Amino acid sequence: MTETSPDHPRPVLVVDFGAQYAQLIARRVREARIYSEVIAHDASLEEIKAKNPAALILSGGPASVYADDAPAVDEGMFHLGIPVFGICYGFQKMTTALGGEVANTGGREFGRATLTPNGEGTLHRGLPDTQPVWMSHNDAVQVAPDGFTVTASTPGAPVAAFECVEKQMAGVQYHPEVLHSPHGQEVLTRFLYEIAGLKPTWTAANIAESLIADVRAQVGDEGLAICGLSGGVDSAVAAALVQRAIGDRLTCVFVDHGLLRAGEREQVQTDFVAATGARLVTVDAEDIFLGHLAGETDPETKRKIIGREFIRSFEGAVSEVLGDQAASGKKVDFLVQGTLYPDVVESGGGSGTANIKSHHNVGGLPEDLEFKLVEPLRLLFKDEVRAVGRELGLPEEIVARQPFPGPGLGIRIIGEVTKDRLDLLRKADLIAREELTAAGLDGQIWQCPVVLLADVRSVGVQGDGRTYGHPIVLRPVSSEDAMTADWTRLPYEVLETISTRITNEVPDVNRVVLDVTSKPPGTIEWE
Repeated sequence: MTETSPDHPRPVLVVDFGAQYAQLIARRVREARIYSEVIAHDASLEEIKAKNPAALILSGGPASVYADDAPAVDEGMFHLGIPVFGICYGFQKMTTALGGEVANTGGREFGRATLTPNGEGTLHRGLPDTQPVWMSHNDAVQVAPDGFTVTASTPGAPVAAFECVEKQMAGVQYHPEVLHSPHGQEVLTRFLYEIAGLKPTWTAANIAESLIADVRAQVGDEGLAICGLSGGVDSAVAAALVQRAIGDRLTCVFVDHGLLRAGEREQVQTDFVAATGARLVTVDAEDIFLGHLAGETDPETKRKIIGREFIRSFEGAVSEVLGDQAASGKKVDFLVQGTLYPDVVESGGGSGTANIKSHHNVGGLPEDLEFKLVEPLRLLFKDEVRAVGRELGLPEEIVARQPFPGPGLGIRIIGEVTKDRLDLLRKADLIAREELTAAGLDGQIWQCPVVLLADVRSVGVQGDGRTYGHPIVLRPVSSEDAMTADWTRLPYEVLETISTRITNEVPDVNRVVLDVTSKPPGTIEWE
């Protein structure tokens, strides 16, 4: 089967059986420069065919293939002439659908295991004689389907990998998508390139071209759009893409909601306009946002208030955007947002995913939204967005900027959001950013949220007297795409400097603590 043009690539569909790592599989496929999407396991055969997939990858999942409520597989997908790769549960479902045998032998493999390739086939050719892999299974394949070559085993899985190049099908019992399987990406890439015969056409240039074409088709030849510019890389790249598509029919609106970090407004107004030349309208809405947030402490409610008031601010800016065109009945129909795939997933928009938290630009949008949304980055991960930004010529000051949430400091204050608390947090945040930059650590961390525990006080000693101040939390994290993250091991001397400066320079703060929680179980932001 041949691929279509790179402007509209045929996707590798990751069929999600409730896997913890389904989105990560899609990301790994894209790292091989092949476009990939996640689709629910209960999608019909007709839905799958309608997407014209270049290949299918069956994800892992928590169920036993023999459980009564185990996710089913439409066996017709194995007869579409489309290459298929099975992982863990998907590997076992593939086995039973094609006539092989899976059994629960009473043995279990969870965590690191030792894989022994037997020298056969394509997937593990030339790789080490033994290698660590990440396992998570009770059942195990005992007999491969007819025509398939067994290529590897582990102590708990006699058939840990098999393949049939003629049918363009293969699978592994372990999880090649996680970093704990160090050769996993190479194995996955060999399936895509050598067994499925796909070409690496998903490049930044092709992504940009495709997205520009999609925006042009959505907005049309006369549509007007505004873009909610936050100052972060996502909205900046989204705006640059849309400007390439529709030119001066786009106006960027920057809402100063009073929840920004020190210097944020000035940085946006200089950096973005200088980089793109786009028209920028700034809305002063601090009093409005803080008025609606007054007395509110629930994080989900705060996110929804901020999302709602963003939209109201954009609606209020329309008259300024239209100018003289307003009298002729001209309307702004489209709102551009820098929504990313992780935003969609965490807001409950992924396949079978729970609503972890409502991102202001997804689950936090009001129901009476008057605009049609334009979200060109909705299916991209952060590293892909950065690559597209560089392809569009945006400066490194914008492209490499560490993520900052749209709701701003409003979700970094645990408790009610007030002007005094925002001023306090702004000072602490600026100190942390200054010291991380001075230590040359900006490129080593994904971001470092600074959190004010506004409803918590602790006893301290400052100036030989008793104090009763707030704690500040430092949350430095490392991540590839915000789907998972680990806390960053900052040098002790840097932490000491940050702590000393904050407790000396920020009133009402007498304690600085370090958050050493990974994601999962914690999220990157506290709210």
